Amino acid sequence: MSQPDRLLNLAQAAELLATTERFPRRLVAERRIAFVKVGRHVRIPESALTAYIAARTVQPVTARRSGQRRAA
Repeated sequence: MSQPDRLLNLAQAAELLATTERFPRRLVAERRIAFVKVGRHVRIPESALTAYIAARTVQPVTARRSGQRRAA
């Protein structure tokens, strides 16, 4: 049986994202990340944060072929 997803409070989510607590609070307010309401408390599943990070990870640019121009 798999482990249940760990629920993080906003301070823990901010620490994982290396931001202030205001950023995950804004993600929740704008409904840009999945969250769980436990009474009046907000918790963010760790898997939702992992998915958020993965979706916004930018891969490095590969080498261009010679002769191509860069956009100005």
